[in-house]
Amino acid sequence: MTSNIRTRRMAAVVAGASIFALTLSACSSSEGGNGTKESKDASGNVTLTVATFNQFGYTPELLKEYEAANPGIKVEQTVAAQSGDARTNLTTRLAAGGDGLADIEAIEVDWMPELSEIADSFEDLAGPDVEGRYLAWKEAQGTADGKLIGLGTDIGPEAICYRADLFEAAGLPSDRAAVAELLGGADATWEDYFAAGHTFVENSDAAWFDSSVAIMQAQIGQLEAAYEDPATGEPTDLAENTVVKGMYDTILTESADLSASLKMWEKDWEAGFQNNAFATMPCPPWMTASIAGNSEGVTGWDVADVFPGGGGNWGGAFLTVPSSGKNTEEAIKLATWLTAPEQQAKAFAEAGTFPSQIEAQELAEVKDATNEFFNNAPVGQIFAARANQISDVPPFKGVQYFNIQTIVMDALNRVDIDGADPAASWDEALSNFGSLGF
Repeated sequence: MTSNIRTRRMAAVVAGASIFALTLSACSSSEGGNGTKESKDASGNVTLTVATFNQFGYTPELLKEYEAANPGIKVEQTVAAQSGDARTNLTTRLAAGGDGLADIEAIEVDWMPELSEIADSFEDLAGPDVEGRYLAWKEAQGTADGKLIGLGTDIGPEAICYRADLFEAAGLPSDRAAVAELLGGADATWEDYFAAGHTFVENSDAAWFDSSVAIMQAQIGQLEAAYEDPATGEPTDLAENTVVKGMYDTILTESADLSASLKMWEKDWEAGFQNNAFATMPCPPWMTASIAGNSEGVTGWDVADVFPGGGGNWGGAFLTVPSSGKNTEEAIKLATWLTAPEQQAKAFAEAGTFPSQIEAQELAEVKDATNEFFNNAPVGQIFAARANQISDVPPFKGVQYFNIQTIVMDALNRVDIDGADPAASWDEALSNFGSLGF
């Protein structure tokens, strides 16, 4: 990267009010980067704090297993209800120089491009224990300035989760294989998915999908570069981004008849699982835990080995060790253990987080896994098959990806949730894009 390009990119970060830019000097540590810091209490014990969000599958029993194998170590986990809450906490504390961050901070993949700009704020987690562990593209996502700043926890190969009982009531096939064929099979397209949806809603009181944002998220994830030029990192003018605008228009046109118009992760969305509000969802493995958790007492959910447009990956997280921590050496050991194949298999069994490690994916506990809530679906086989459809070269996500994606998704929500005019909402998105100052 030339110095001029880096200067322009950092100027864009500042103009976009990315709080990570504020930490370039504040969060560096004279002791960081070597994994040698340690802080013990009067009894010689070390308490390690782990900050996660949603459901990572790190149960109290799993953490006690680590404590039992490592006398003198106590592990305390804090879990944010939503990833947005975790991001706010992370950015606020990074801006304050790292004070108050957990010893281990979980990071969502879409934050990584910004974090890569401040790689010195995190410990290098590379070492013999993690060498060759990961799918190559996953390891690349966690690498910045020659450092491995994130140990991958999971990946998000997408399938379609669906309500078999609602399909049956609408006269549609409900068997997994038949549903896959209904949606287009190996050659499934988004047109196939929408067409099946129109057939469904003509014969049901339920909507076809929960939210236009979920559909947009899936389609954006199938683009090689949605918002920025991979060669330069420079954002594409949103006003000239005809591909994204075309998706926006099509999805909102279809949403008028097919969407339940629920805002993901909000109370109404959670309630939608209980009141038969919708019949299908784009479904990465980690979503299965949210579906099951919100659908207590509801039967009929299943998973089909199919996804419109081919392969797709939604989400996937990492564990990082901030250099501002007082226990970086022990934190690295814990993060390495939590992301080891055996623990990834346990997390998959607990929360549906599909392993990002090659060895973990080959374990019988993963390959042969079924999910009782989803009609005993062979989720290990299904998500492994979907993972095989993910490109070895993941979509390019630059420093401004998260900011631009948020602007586009907000535009969709204004229409789908609030009833705004699609053209006016897009104009507002263009105005917000302009405010980023490129």
